[in-house]
Amino acid sequence: MYKMRNNKNNTVFIAASFIILAVGFFSSGCKKNFLDRKPLGQYTTDNYPYVKGTGPYDQYVFAAYASLRTWQTSVFGYIGAVSIRSDDADKGSTPADAPTQIEMDNFPVTPTNGLTNDLWVGYYATITDCNIVLNQVAKDSSNTPEATKMLAQGEARFLRGYSYFMLVRLFGNIPLVDTVLADVSASNIAQSSPAEIYAFIENDLQFAASALPLTWDPKFIGRATSGAANGLLAKVYLYEKKWQQAMNAAGMVISSGVYDLNTPYDKIFTEEGENSSGSIFEIQAYADANHKEDSYGLQYANVQGVRGNGQFNLGWGFNDPSIELVNAYDSADPRERSTILFTPSPEPTKYGEVFPAEPNPRYNKKVYTNPAVRDAVGDQFGWWVNLRVLRYADVLLMYAEAANELGQTDEALAKLEMVRARARNGNPDILPAVTTTDQGELRDAIRHERRIELAMEGERFFDIVRWGIADSVLHAAGKSNFDVTRDALLPIPQTQIDLSKGVLHQNPGY
Repeated sequence: MYKMRNNKNNTVFIAASFIILAVGFFSSGCKKNFLDRKPLGQYTTDNYPYVKGTGPYDQYVFAAYASLRTWQTSVFGYIGAVSIRSDDADKGSTPADAPTQIEMDNFPVTPTNGLTNDLWVGYYATITDCNIVLNQVAKDSSNTPEATKMLAQGEARFLRGYSYFMLVRLFGNIPLVDTVLADVSASNIAQSSPAEIYAFIENDLQFAASALPLTWDPKFIGRATSGAANGLLAKVYLYEKKWQQAMNAAGMVISSGVYDLNTPYDKIFTEEGENSSGSIFEIQAYADANHKEDSYGLQYANVQGVRGNGQFNLGWGFNDPSIELVNAYDSADPRERSTILFTPSPEPTKYGEVFPAEPNPRYNKKVYTNPAVRDAVGDQFGWWVNLRVLRYADVLLMYAEAANELGQTDEALAKLEMVRARARNGNPDILPAVTTTDQGELRDAIRHERRIELAMEGERFFDIVRWGIADSVLHAAGKSNFDVTRDALLPIPQTQIDLSKGVLHQNPGY
C-alpha cells in the first residue's frame, strides 16, 4: 500500500493555494555537498525578510516553486502519466499494488482514477501560486524597482507556462485561469481549446525569456533562467509543428554559451551531477538528518527506488524500465548502464553495491542514490533527489528534429552527433556517427536518439503521441488496450466534472 506525502487539497475544482510558504530553498551554494550543507529555507540576518538583491515577492515566488515538489505534481500521478503509460516502462511494484497505476499501464484510465485528479489539482495549485505572484506585483504601490517586478513576473510566467504545458498535454481541453479568483464560485470556468492554451503558453514563455537572466548568482541555484524559458518554448513549438520557431528558440539556448555536454552521462543523474552545465531546469529537493519527508523534499525517487530488503530497500519499486527499452539500446551503448539497474546485478554499481535478485528484474537507475549520502541523511529513500525537467541534450535533439523537418540536414546531423559523441565518451568502436541525408531515415535516427538519451525522463509517451505512432508502438509492446482516439489524453477527472455542475465536459471515448 502506498503512502502519499506533500498533499494539497484535492477536493476543489481549481485548487486555491493562498497560504504563503516562505521557503527560500534556493539559498545554497552552487553545488550540493550533502555531507556538509546547511538546511535550505532557514532565514538568517542576511536573507530576512528576503534575500538581498532580489525583492519583496520572493515569498510568493518560492511558494510557486515549492508547489512543484508536491505529491500531486511530480510524484505518483506524474510517473504514471508520463512514463508508465509509455512502452519504456512497466508499472513495477507487485502485480496487484496500486490499481490506479495498473490503469496507467494497461489502459484505459478511468475518470474516477485518483491520480488524474491529483495531477489536475496539483498543476492548478501551481498556476494559482503563480497568479498570486503576478497579482502582488500588479498591486504593489511601493517604490519597488521595475527590474525587480519584471524578474518576479518572469519566474511566475515560466512556472505557469510549464504547468499549462503539462496540463494541455495530459488533458487537452482545460480551463484557462490567468488571475487570482475571488471565491470558489468564480473558479467554475469553461474549458479552452488546446490551440488557445498553446497560444497562452507561448506568450508566457516569450515574456519569461525576455525577463529572466541567463544565469543567477550561485546562491539562487535552481531558479528559472532565460535558457529554461527558451528551451521549454522550443518544446512547445515542436508540439505544434512550428519547426522554424522551435529551431530558433532552441538556437537561442545553444548560442547562449551557458550550457554544454561536459558532464559525463554516468554522472548526470547522481547527486554530484545535479544542476550541472548540461542541466537547464530542475525541480530542487533537499533532505538532511533534520529534514526528511517535509516540504523541502521530493518523493519522486522514493516511489521508484528498488523494492528490496535491508540495505537494498530504497523505495516502492514503481516505474520499472521495460524489456522493450532494454532491447532498444544499441550494442554496448554505455547509457544503458546509467539508466537501468538490473537485479541481480551483472556488475557492481559505481558505488560498489551488488544487488541480489529483487522482486523485479529492473529498476530506474536515474533515481539511484549514493550510499554515502543515504548514510549522511540517515534515510534510504532519496527525498533529496532533484527532478530533471529540461536538459541541454534535449534541446540539441529538439533543434535536430526541427532542422530535419525543415530540410536542413547538416544542422540536424551536427546536433545529433554532439549528443552521440558525449554518449560515446571517446570510444570509437561504439555509436558510429549517423550520416544519412535521407529525411525519413534521419527522422527515425533522431527519434531513436531521443528515446535512448532521455529514457525514463518523462518524454517518451508524449513523443510517440505527437509523432502519431503511439498506437503501433504501444500495441507492439503488448499494451493492446491502447486506443489513440481515447488514450492519447487522460480523462477529465470525474471529481472536477461533478464539482463544475456540467461546465466541464469529458474527453472523447471515456
